[in-house]
Amino acid sequence: MLRVNDQIAIEDWELTEQFVRSSGPGGQNVNKVSTAVELRFEAERSPNLPPHAKARLKRLAGRRWTKDGAVILQVDETRSQARNREIARERLAELLRASLERPKRRVPTKPTLGSKKRRLAAKTQRGEVKSLRGKVGEDE
Repeated sequence: MLRVNDQIAIEDWELTEQFVRSSGPGGQNVNKVSTAVELRFEAERSPNLPPHAKARLKRLAGRRWTKDGAVILQVDETRSQARNREIARERLAELLRASLERPKRRVPTKPTLGSKKRRLAAKTQRGEVKSLRGKVGEDE
């Protein structure tokens, strides 16, 4: 069981772990030992996750979200299978916590009159500087 917060815990049947050979450091050990973990979470079928969190999780997961509604996390950071497994579970818990937080509603604002005037004054000044850069004519 993976505890996300006080209210939500992910059951073991919702998680599937598969160990594969990893790339990266490890020398010949890399070719022999399957240390990388591929953690699959059946998010769409999860009864513990509220619908609004599932929608946000789909957006947060991006390419890690599959067509059948699962989130796949692949971790091959360390040479230890157990440590990679812990890292994958921690990342899933962080992703789920982020999906549970409701984003702040954006309040549209308008620029103040003073900021508009300052912007236009800066543009005018910059235009004057650029106009003085031209070639000097023969009549001058």
